[in-house]
Amino acid sequence: MAQDDVFKKLVAHCKEYGYVFQSSEIYDGLGAVYDYGQYGVELKNNIKKYWWDSMVLLHENVVGIDSAIFMHPTIWKASGHVDAFNDPLIDNKDSKKRYRADVLIEEQLAKIEDKINKEVEKAAKRFGDSFNEQQFRETNQRVIENQQKWDNLHTRFAKALNDGNLDELRQIIVDEEVVCPVSGTRNWTEVRQFNLMFSTEMGSTADGAQKIYLRPETAQGIFVNYMNVQKTGRMKIPFGIAQIGKAFRNEIVARQFIFRMREFEQMEMQFFVKPGTELDWFEHWKTIRMNWHKTLGFGDENYRFHVHEKLAHYANAAVDVEYRFPFGFKEVEGIHSRTDFDLSQHEKFSGKKIRYFDPELNESYVPFVVETSIGVDRMFLQVISAAYCEEQLENDMRVVLKIPPVLAPVKLAVLPLVKKDGLPEIAREIIDDLKFDFNCQYDEKDSIGKRYRRQDAIGTPFCVTVDNQTLEDNTVTIRYRDTMAQERVAISQIGSIIGKQVSYKTLFARL
Repeated sequence: MAQDDVFKKLVAHCKEYGYVFQSSEIYDGLGAVYDYGQYGVELKNNIKKYWWDSMVLLHENVVGIDSAIFMHPTIWKASGHVDAFNDPLIDNKDSKKRYRADVLIEEQLAKIEDKINKEVEKAAKRFGDSFNEQQFRETNQRVIENQQKWDNLHTRFAKALNDGNLDELRQIIVDEEVVCPVSGTRNWTEVRQFNLMFSTEMGSTADGAQKIYLRPETAQGIFVNYMNVQKTGRMKIPFGIAQIGKAFRNEIVARQFIFRMREFEQMEMQFFVKPGTELDWFEHWKTIRMNWHKTLGFGDENYRFHVHEKLAHYANAAVDVEYRFPFGFKEVEGIHSRTDFDLSQHEKFSGKKIRYFDPELNESYVPFVVETSIGVDRMFLQVISAAYCEEQLENDMRVVLKIPPVLAPVKLAVLPLVKKDGLPEIAREIIDDLKFDFNCQYDEKDSIGKRYRRQDAIGTPFCVTVDNQTLEDNTVTIRYRDTMAQERVAISQIGSIIGKQVSYKTLFARL
């Protein structure tokens, strides 16, 4: 099945089973804004807990805060967002649609890369176990030509980005004959910059109102609270401050479902270090963060690092963790060495000293910062993309979300075989006994087979069926989602069997 078809099915599944809804849908929706349904919010909360606990509980020198969305407007001047938080945009004159110029070129690079990979895949099938991929890439003429084309385009693109050369970005689009996905034409405007911040006004009167911004990132709330946390927590460098919160960007190219939205949630940690040690810590957090992703078990081959073509104005090193979505490898997390830019800027603009006195060196300095920043919504989409599975069975097809049990919205569904003979009452007793340990659901509607399919589609890892034998020996049938295997267990064992599988300790032990 084509990956585009898989993604469309995934999006439809999210709505049908209460994961994600279009915001304001009864009013025809609001572009690139989404609401999380009853199962979506549970998955989202579980992802956040996995991140938060792995940062704050597992590291003695990392603490958390929750800063306000509204912040003093000078903060965004100091951070560079007022002057430099821009995307290079280009319009197609025929479709009237607007695109990010850099994204159009990145997609062109991805198309060339796909051609190379298809040649390699065909050859791998043809030659089987004797296939030498490296040798094939170095000797096959079509692969060599496409690789040369990719290298030339990549070099030209990187130079244009780093030089801020908008004319060159447009010329690349023209030379590569990139067409508008809607109109199919190459009738492009010039490339121009567009600031992504939402602005509003704060004040009780029009004359006294102050222009402020909805924060485009959560990081600045950490930086302006650095001294508060360091002093009240008696923190010693190196130490980190973590935060989960909403951010807002007026994305013009908002697409691919919840991958790029105008209102989104970030999980960020800023790690403060001694100047000169930042690149060592950068490598340290790269390893930790990649391991965090791979621990979920979605396949190591589906992750890779992508080094930034153009460094942000505050960074001296930057890399993305990319995951292979149905629409290709895309960023889910950014790791940046931000130098001392942010704290130095806030010291300059606020007039307040933002320093750390190092007792070992007997001197004060502005700390350097290593950042890890991950989008909750992108992580949510990564989990759903990896978990969505269609399986052809002997008599029918089942759609199942193989979400890691620890992240699954519902851990256990308890199903009375029939709605009589006291079976519903026993099922309710089981739920009452376990509901404070993990999220349970009672389901008595439809045949047992249909109920299993419904729980598969929701992603529930365990189903317990109460039947007539339960009345005789206090045992139930437990069914495992991924294998559909069933076994008979005592009611008293349910909590321990499931508890081990859905505990965060099972993930943390592998970190």
